[in-house]
Amino acid sequence: MARILFINPNANQACGEGISAAVERFRMPNGPAIDVISLADGPDAIVTWRNWHFAVEPLCRAVEREQADLYVVACASDPGIEAVQATTTKPVLGAFRSAVAVASGVGRFGVIALADQSIGRHQVALRAMGLEGRLAGEIAMNRSIPELLDPERARGALIETARALARMGAQSIILGCTGMAHHREAVASACGLAVIDPCQAAAGIALARV
Repeated sequence: MARILFINPNANQACGEGISAAVERFRMPNGPAIDVISLADGPDAIVTWRNWHFAVEPLCRAVEREQADLYVVACASDPGIEAVQATTTKPVLGAFRSAVAVASGVGRFGVIALADQSIGRHQVALRAMGLEGRLAGEIAMNRSIPELLDPERARGALIETARALARMGAQSIILGCTGMAHHREAVASACGLAVIDPCQAAAGIALARV
Protein backbone atom coordinates (compact mmCIF):
# COMPACT_ATOMS: atom_id res chain seq x y z
CA MET A 1 0.00 0.00 0.00
CA ALA A 2 1.27 3.46 -0.89
CA ARG A 3 2.13 5.84 1.94
CA ILE A 4 1.70 9.62 1.94
CA LEU A 5 3.59 11.26 4.78
CA PHE A 6 2.72 14.74 6.06
CA ILE A 7 5.60 16.20 8.06
CA ASN A 8 4.68 18.93 10.52
CA PRO A 9 8.01 20.76 10.77
CA ASN A 10 7.38 22.12 14.24
CA ALA A 11 7.41 20.34 17.59
CA ASN A 12 3.80 21.20 18.48
CA GLN A 13 1.92 17.89 18.77
CA ALA A 14 -1.44 19.67 18.88
CA CYS A 15 -0.64 21.23 15.51
CA GLY A 16 0.20 17.79 14.13
CA GLU A 17 -3.07 16.41 15.47
CA GLY A 18 -4.92 19.26 13.76
CA ILE A 19 -3.25 18.41 10.45
CA SER A 20 -4.24 14.77 10.87
CA ALA A 21 -7.85 15.77 11.55
CA ALA A 22 -7.87 18.04 8.50
CA VAL A 23 -6.81 15.24 6.15
CA GLU A 24 -9.00 12.56 7.75
CA ARG A 25 -11.58 12.84 4.96
CA PHE A 26 -8.93 11.77 2.43
CA ARG A 27 -8.23 8.48 4.19
CA MET A 28 -10.07 5.70 2.35
CA PRO A 29 -10.47 1.96 2.92
CA ASN A 30 -7.84 0.20 0.82
CA GLY A 31 -6.45 3.58 -0.21
CA PRO A 32 -2.99 4.99 0.43
CA ALA A 33 -1.97 5.41 4.05
CA ILE A 34 -1.94 9.08 5.03
CA ASP A 35 0.29 9.55 8.06
CA VAL A 36 1.28 12.69 9.97
CA ILE A 37 4.38 13.17 12.09
CA SER A 38 5.63 16.18 14.04
CA LEU A 39 9.33 16.89 14.47
CA ALA A 40 10.49 16.83 18.07
CA ASP A 41 13.73 18.53 16.97
CA GLY A 42 11.91 21.23 15.02
CA PRO A 43 11.10 24.75 16.25
CA ASP A 44 8.05 25.41 18.42
CA ALA A 45 6.42 27.21 15.47
CA ILE A 46 7.36 28.58 12.04
CA VAL A 47 6.94 32.30 12.61
CA THR A 48 10.28 33.96 11.89
CA TRP A 49 12.75 33.36 9.09
CA ARG A 50 15.04 31.90 11.74
CA ASN A 51 12.34 29.32 12.58
CA TRP A 52 11.98 28.60 8.85
CA HIS A 53 15.69 27.89 8.39
CA PHE A 54 15.95 25.98 11.67
CA ALA A 55 13.33 23.49 10.42
CA VAL A 56 15.16 22.58 7.21
CA GLU A 57 17.69 20.07 8.55
CA PRO A 58 15.15 18.23 10.77
CA LEU A 59 12.84 17.98 7.76
CA CYS A 60 15.58 16.49 5.60
CA ARG A 61 16.54 14.00 8.31
CA ALA A 62 12.90 12.95 8.68
CA VAL A 63 12.63 12.25 4.95
CA GLU A 64 15.82 10.19 5.09
CA ARG A 65 14.47 8.26 8.08
CA GLU A 66 10.84 7.73 7.04
CA GLN A 67 9.92 5.67 3.98
CA ALA A 68 7.02 7.04 1.94
CA ASP A 69 5.84 7.27 -1.66
CA LEU A 70 5.17 11.00 -1.37
CA TYR A 71 6.05 13.61 1.25
CA VAL A 72 4.21 16.79 2.17
CA VAL A 73 5.91 19.64 4.01
CA ALA A 74 2.89 20.42 6.18
CA CYS A 75 3.48 24.10 6.89
CA ALA A 76 2.04 27.03 4.97
CA SER A 77 5.49 28.61 4.68
CA ASP A 78 6.87 25.54 2.81
CA PRO A 79 10.14 25.56 4.81
CA GLY A 80 13.13 24.08 3.03
CA ILE A 81 11.05 22.70 0.18
CA GLU A 82 13.98 22.72 -2.29
CA ALA A 83 16.33 21.06 0.21
CA VAL A 84 13.77 18.38 1.02
CA GLN A 85 13.15 17.71 -2.67
CA ALA A 86 16.89 17.25 -3.15
CA THR A 87 16.98 14.70 -0.30
CA THR A 88 14.73 12.12 -1.97
CA THR A 89 13.76 10.80 -5.39
CA LYS A 90 10.12 10.66 -4.25
CA PRO A 91 7.72 13.54 -4.91
CA VAL A 92 7.65 16.31 -2.28
CA LEU A 93 4.75 18.78 -2.06
CA GLY A 94 4.64 22.06 -0.20
CA ALA A 95 1.34 22.73 1.55
CA PHE A 96 1.27 26.42 0.56
CA ARG A 97 2.16 25.76 -3.06
CA SER A 98 -0.59 23.11 -3.17
CA ALA A 99 -3.15 25.60 -1.87
CA VAL A 100 -2.07 28.18 -4.43
CA ALA A 101 -2.40 25.61 -7.22
CA VAL A 102 -5.99 24.95 -6.15
CA ALA A 103 -6.87 28.60 -5.56
CA SER A 104 -5.45 29.79 -8.88
CA GLY A 105 -8.00 27.58 -10.63
CA VAL A 106 -10.77 29.63 -9.04
CA GLY A 107 -9.35 33.07 -9.82
CA ARG A 108 -7.76 35.75 -7.66
CA PHE A 109 -7.15 34.66 -4.08
CA GLY A 110 -6.43 36.17 -0.70
CA VAL A 111 -4.17 34.76 2.00
CA ILE A 112 -4.64 34.94 5.76
CA ALA A 113 -1.05 34.90 7.03
CA LEU A 114 0.06 33.77 10.46
CA ALA A 115 2.47 36.69 10.92
CA ASP A 116 3.94 39.63 9.05
CA GLN A 117 7.09 37.62 8.26
CA SER A 118 4.97 34.92 6.63
CA ILE A 119 3.99 37.35 3.89
CA GLY A 120 7.55 37.58 2.57
CA ARG A 121 7.87 33.80 2.47
CA HIS A 122 4.59 33.53 0.57
CA GLN A 123 5.77 36.13 -1.94
CA VAL A 124 8.86 34.03 -2.62
CA ALA A 125 6.69 30.99 -3.33
CA LEU A 126 4.29 32.94 -5.55
CA ARG A 127 7.16 34.36 -7.61
CA ALA A 128 8.62 30.87 -8.00
CA MET A 129 5.25 29.66 -9.29
CA GLY A 130 4.75 32.71 -11.53
CA LEU A 131 1.41 33.40 -9.84
CA GLU A 132 2.04 36.59 -7.87
CA GLY A 133 -0.41 38.38 -10.18
CA ARG A 134 -3.26 36.19 -8.88
CA LEU A 135 -2.89 37.48 -5.31
CA ALA A 136 -5.68 39.90 -4.41
CA GLY A 137 -4.19 40.61 -1.00
CA GLU A 138 -2.66 39.13 2.12
CA ILE A 139 -3.34 40.08 5.73
CA ALA A 140 -1.36 38.86 8.73
CA MET A 141 -3.17 37.73 11.86
CA ASN A 142 -0.13 38.04 14.16
CA ARG A 143 -1.65 35.50 16.55
CA SER A 144 0.08 32.68 18.40
CA ILE A 145 -0.34 29.02 17.46
CA PRO A 146 -2.18 28.26 20.76
CA GLU A 147 -4.67 31.03 19.94
CA LEU A 148 -5.29 29.62 16.47
CA LEU A 149 -5.67 26.08 17.78
CA ASP A 150 -8.33 27.19 20.26
CA PRO A 151 -11.85 26.51 18.90
CA GLU A 152 -13.07 30.07 19.48
CA ARG A 153 -10.36 32.62 20.39
CA ALA A 154 -9.28 33.58 16.86
CA ARG A 155 -12.36 32.62 14.86
CA GLY A 156 -13.98 36.06 14.82
CA ALA A 157 -10.74 37.69 13.69
CA LEU A 158 -10.30 35.06 10.96
CA ILE A 159 -13.79 35.74 9.66
CA GLU A 160 -13.27 39.52 9.60
CA THR A 161 -9.94 39.03 7.82
CA ALA A 162 -11.55 36.81 5.19
CA ARG A 163 -14.26 39.41 4.62
CA ALA A 164 -11.61 42.11 4.23
CA LEU A 165 -9.82 40.00 1.60
CA ALA A 166 -13.12 39.50 -0.23
CA ARG A 167 -13.51 43.28 -0.39
CA MET A 168 -10.01 43.42 -1.90
CA GLY A 169 -11.19 41.22 -4.76
CA ALA A 170 -10.34 37.73 -3.55
CA GLN A 171 -12.46 34.97 -5.07
CA SER A 172 -11.12 32.36 -2.66
CA ILE A 173 -9.21 32.42 0.61
CA ILE A 174 -6.10 30.44 1.53
CA LEU A 175 -5.59 29.74 5.23
CA GLY A 176 -1.94 30.65 5.63
CA CYS A 177 -1.23 28.42 8.62
CA THR A 178 -2.01 24.75 9.18
CA GLY A 179 -3.19 25.67 12.69
CA MET A 180 -6.20 27.41 11.11
CA ALA A 181 -7.63 24.25 9.53
CA HIS A 182 -10.42 23.65 12.04
CA HIS A 183 -11.83 27.13 11.35
CA ARG A 184 -12.19 26.51 7.60
CA GLU A 185 -15.90 25.69 7.42
CA ALA A 186 -16.94 28.54 9.73
CA VAL A 187 -14.87 31.07 7.78
CA ALA A 188 -16.22 29.83 4.45
CA SER A 189 -19.80 30.05 5.67
CA ALA A 190 -19.29 33.57 7.01
CA CYS A 191 -17.47 35.07 4.00
CA GLY A 192 -19.30 33.21 1.24
CA LEU A 193 -16.11 32.18 -0.57
CA ALA A 194 -14.22 28.94 -1.02
CA VAL A 195 -11.71 28.67 1.83
CA ILE A 196 -8.73 26.42 1.16
CA ASP A 197 -6.77 24.60 3.82
CA PRO A 198 -3.22 23.94 2.55
CA CYS A 199 -2.96 20.39 3.91
CA GLN A 200 -6.30 19.40 2.43
CA ALA A 201 -5.18 20.85 -0.91
CA ALA A 202 -1.94 18.86 -0.66
CA ALA A 203 -3.82 15.68 0.25
CA GLY A 204 -5.97 15.93 -2.88
CA ILE A 205 -2.95 16.46 -5.10
CA ALA A 206 -1.02 13.70 -3.32
CA LEU A 207 -3.78 11.16 -3.89
CA ALA A 208 -3.79 12.01 -7.58
CA ARG A 209 0.00 11.57 -7.71
CA VAL A 210 0.16 8.16 -5.99
